[in-house]
Amino acid sequence: MPAPDDLVAAAPAGPDTMTPTVSVIVPVHNTRRYLDRSLGSVFAQTLDQRRIEVIAVDDGSTDGSAEWLAEQARRHPNLTVLHQEASGGAGKPRNAGLDRATGDYVFFLDSDDRLGPEALLRLTRMAEKCGSDVVYGRIVGADGRAAPVELRTTSEKVSVFDSPVYWSLAAYKLFRRSFLEEHRLRFVEGRLLAEDLPFGISALLRAGTVSVLADHDCYYLHGRDDNSNASRQDMDWCEYLAYIGTVLDGLAAEVPPGEQRDTLMVRHFHGEILMPFGAAYLARDAAGRQRMAAAARPLVARHLTDRVLAALPPRLRLRAHCLRAGLDDELTAVVRADTAQEPDRPHLDGDGRVYARYPYFRDPQHALPDACYDLTDRVVLRQRLIRRRWAGGVLHLRGTATLPWLGGDTVEIVLHRSGATHRVPAHYADGAWQAAVDPATAADGGPLSGGIWGLKIAVTAHGTEGADGPAFRREAWLVPEDDTEEECVPRIVGRGPAGPAVAALFLSRPHGHLHLDLDPDGVRRPLGGDLRGAADCTRSGRTTLTARLTLPGCPVDAELRLILYDATRTVALRTTVERGAADHYTVRSLLRSGPPGTWRVALRVTAGPLRRELPVRTAGGPADGRTPLTLTVPGAGPLARQLRRRG
Repeated sequence: MPAPDDLVAAAPAGPDTMTPTVSVIVPVHNTRRYLDRSLGSVFAQTLDQRRIEVIAVDDGSTDGSAEWLAEQARRHPNLTVLHQEASGGAGKPRNAGLDRATGDYVFFLDSDDRLGPEALLRLTRMAEKCGSDVVYGRIVGADGRAAPVELRTTSEKVSVFDSPVYWSLAAYKLFRRSFLEEHRLRFVEGRLLAEDLPFGISALLRAGTVSVLADHDCYYLHGRDDNSNASRQDMDWCEYLAYIGTVLDGLAAEVPPGEQRDTLMVRHFHGEILMPFGAAYLARDAAGRQRMAAAARPLVARHLTDRVLAALPPRLRLRAHCLRAGLDDELTAVVRADTAQEPDRPHLDGDGRVYARYPYFRDPQHALPDACYDLTDRVVLRQRLIRRRWAGGVLHLRGTATLPWLGGDTVEIVLHRSGATHRVPAHYADGAWQAAVDPATAADGGPLSGGIWGLKIAVTAHGTEGADGPAFRREAWLVPEDDTEEECVPRIVGRGPAGPAVAALFLSRPHGHLHLDLDPDGVRRPLGGDLRGAADCTRSGRTTLTARLTLPGCPVDAELRLILYDATRTVALRTTVERGAADHYTVRSLLRSGPPGTWRVALRVTAGPLRRELPVRTAGGPADGRTPLTLTVPGAGPLARQLRRRG
């Protein structure tokens, strides 16, 4: 599919030897089966190929990769191929490519992954616009491999301490080459895993501007069908942990103790220190497990603060505590329980706190503190609002909701405004719910008062004792999945003895939370947004006014009447009303003459105490629909006097 015109870089003027915008460095080691996909994604970029320098570094391949690269170099003048002996990791070939690069920017592409077609153009444009030293593009997992972090918001400048960028320290992002050279940033050589860790840490801590491009799929991170990705290989984990210790000691030397350092360390306990304590740990015998624990213990001693421990999820919190306390048998039991397919339902305490049922929870024979098992702050309501629609003046809502590990027993829709809160029960079964919010009864059986109401969902789960035992409750804003405007059109709804009101759904900005505006006066969100009309003169000299509009929820006994008005006078006209399907109305008035002057035309809607006069705009007028429909009456006669009396 071709890219839009504004996403295709214009062919540069001048000779082909001009300085490239970006150098793409691709380390290659026995990945022939993936090279068509990987290098092909570079050759298919919407950025002009004369702006792209491709440097593929063959790191001692023996599977035909070198020959394939040589053939591609003959076809693509912007491809340079370097050859070297196998180095045992991606660090040395990346460094070789970086030493050879001449582009303003550098992008590191692994030879089994691929780029989105517009990636380089979008990334370099953002870097040029923002003066970025580093630009993250959105990463997409493929073939069973997950993205390391989900980038949701495009940002011109972010901080490593309060954004998710630090959770992805891998090389596949855009760097300003002069920035890398200024700080002499290079990769660790000869390592199969985490060779890019010191590079990524140093780049983020030194960068003047780090930007995020989250509204385009830039990098596709592929899993290999033979599980040969470097991150999936078994290795000497004791040596690996010793290496990680040197990396984190370097980080600690650059970031002073305190909240910011702890924020970064949380990511490293997730990603490096505790990562080996899973299947790789259980695969060893008792002596091997003890060696791994002994290798990790110095890292825990140096970098595990109470703040870091509290920020870890229970499965990692327990591992870290056992390592720090020297509880090797307990560590093995926790890791083994965590790899079970079906975790036990959490324990719900009488005070509403939730605890994971890992081994030794409140076991008097083992001194493992409750805090290591505490899940309470991690139970976040997961919910979707799938559908919202009005029917008969009632708002019908449908969705799904659950509390992780706990499920759910009851669901309510919560309406709140200015200190007032009302709850509408929902029908809930198998994780799905549906509710009906009737403005006539939603206030605990009575009518809702006028105002703007926020809509939330509340889910309550009970423990093993059922409704008589402890309960856990979470609330969350309702956020529609779609941007359908149909249900947001203002409509008339009944409120029983309180009388009708104009109701309109709307989404708050920027978060998209669902709100209900209930206005008894109908002023804030006017009815009849599509009201259009025309005046036609017949051969007999009569004038016909015709107007059409959509008026959702209009009561059958409501009065619709066309009126003429100017600065001081109002004339009501005899009006016929035709009601069509889907709340469409056509109104007409036939008049032979009228009071002299230039009049504007409006439609008066009266429904009980609700009375609104809606201006009629010209049909077929400008796109903004703001031109009012006017009628000029040149003289007076008997009909004019009758019209005055009717007004």
